[in-house]
Amino acid sequence: MSRKLGGNILVTGTNRGLGLELVRQLIQVTSNKDHIYACCREPEGSGAEALRELANENPKRITVIKLGINKLHGSAPLSATGGCGMMEVYQVNVVGPFLLAKHLLPHLKRAAEQMSLKHGGQGGHMSCRRSAIINISSLLGSIEKCPENFHIAPMYAYRTSKAALNMMTRCQAEDFREHHILATAIHPGWVQTDMGGKEAPLTSQDSVQGMLSVMSSLSDKDSGNHLDWQGNSIPW
Repeated sequence: MSRKLGGNILVTGTNRGLGLELVRQLIQVTSNKDHIYACCREPEGSGAEALRELANENPKRITVIKLGINKLHGSAPLSATGGCGMMEVYQVNVVGPFLLAKHLLPHLKRAAEQMSLKHGGQGGHMSCRRSAIINISSLLGSIEKCPENFHIAPMYAYRTSKAALNMMTRCQAEDFREHHILATAIHPGWVQTDMGGKEAPLTSQDSVQGMLSVMSSLSDKDSGNHLDWQGNSIPW
């Protein structure tokens, strides 16, 4: 990694899949001075056993937080998707990240300001080490790429919500640029998770390793962009 990750890092959906793997690998690539806030819906539930075990092994470095975001049911085709289903997916993939960033904005600003003071009051460059929002998006949210892959995954709710998340990321990048807060959307790839399925070509370990490498090298030029887990640009 060209730039080390660290500081206070908040990760959502950490009871399984990519979220849990992010916590696992962040523990390995960050220092003992850094702290990870691991959010999930039911920290005490049976589905969060692996997260609790990881937190118990690293009590001074991981804090588990209950964060209530609805379950995601975005894999249904048109015939099985209704208005309520569309809104539920939008609530999870767009409204949830929007509200979280809104509530954390004072802390993000403070982190950026503290880094500025270290540079003698100069603005300095944006980075994940300084202050950043990373939204986990998807290739399926790309409007330009839709004709190429719609037949593989005709998921209206999921696709449209991720397209909206991409726009939100773009808005955050413009809105927070004056505060030197980076905002980037990253596609983790087609991953072997509960949603991705066993046929997916990418393991969660490889996906997260790639995403962390990309995150560690993000700078001003990447704010507002949509990248994949290898750092390649994805068209809107």
